Amino acid sequence: MQNRKKGRKVKRNFVPYLLLAPAVVYYLFFWIRPVLASIVDSFRNSEGRFTFQNYTMVFQDAVFRPALVNTIVFCAVSILLQYLLALGLALLLNRRFKGSKILLFVALIPMAIPPTAVAVLWKTGFTTNGWVNSLLIRLHLISEPIRWLATEGFEAVLFLVAIDTWTVLPSVMIIILAGLQNFPTELKEAGLVFGASRLRVLKDITLPVLKPTIVTSIILRLIASVQVWSIAVMILGYGKVPFLVERIAYYVEVIPGMDTSKAMATTYSVLVTVIILITTMIYLRISGKGVGGEELE
Repeated sequence: MQNRKKGRKVKRNFVPYLLLAPAVVYYLFFWIRPVLASIVDSFRNSEGRFTFQNYTMVFQDAVFRPALVNTIVFCAVSILLQYLLALGLALLLNRRFKGSKILLFVALIPMAIPPTAVAVLWKTGFTTNGWVNSLLIRLHLISEPIRWLATEGFEAVLFLVAIDTWTVLPSVMIIILAGLQNFPTELKEAGLVFGASRLRVLKDITLPVLKPTIVTSIILRLIASVQVWSIAVMILGYGKVPFLVERIAYYVEVIPGMDTSKAMATTYSVLVTVIILITTMIYLRISGKGVGGEELE
């Protein structure tokens, strides 16, 4: 009898691992295996021998530094802007005022538009004779059309940040709004009863409780922002505003016939993966610190 009970307990303990097995197998074959293969290929030359030449070529690439800087600037500005706007919009919608459902419906519209359609929408809108200039002229905000698509450098990065913010803001807002709707209202009421202002309640009660939700949304946006390239390419074209992932697409799609194209694309891919992993670990380490540097449980 005792052996039979132990056998049933072992079976019960084994069930979760059995259920997770398909996901583990999937990631082994379709994620971990390609990643490891790319890492190995990034250290091989055309003859299959070990070399650091691929990384030397990438670091000596004239576009590598601008692509790295643009990626960092895009990530920093877009994440900060999108988080603040999404938090404000989520707090507003969480109050459930009259018309809040309509506002929520309108705010979610960009989520239903595919990235390609977003690029077409804004590219046609920001041409010299597009609907953006026409609207601004009709509203007497400008007297002559602005050449939006001729922007370069930092202004072009901010231009893409604005478009990306319009596209992804609903997804960040939904994550924060879900956390707010599951927020225990008695904590907020207790803070107000003890004389705290609404701003103090938001800072010292609401945001700390929502920390896991906020961390999740920021990490997801961080990973996505590092991988930005499609909007930049479809609106401005290759090379106008280079990003790290845009360089991968460039060597794969634009100049795939060169001897070094595959090596450059593979090495850029490995570098992007490493940057994402390191940045995520640093952010998790920083966000996991409490007051006085102690880690929160």
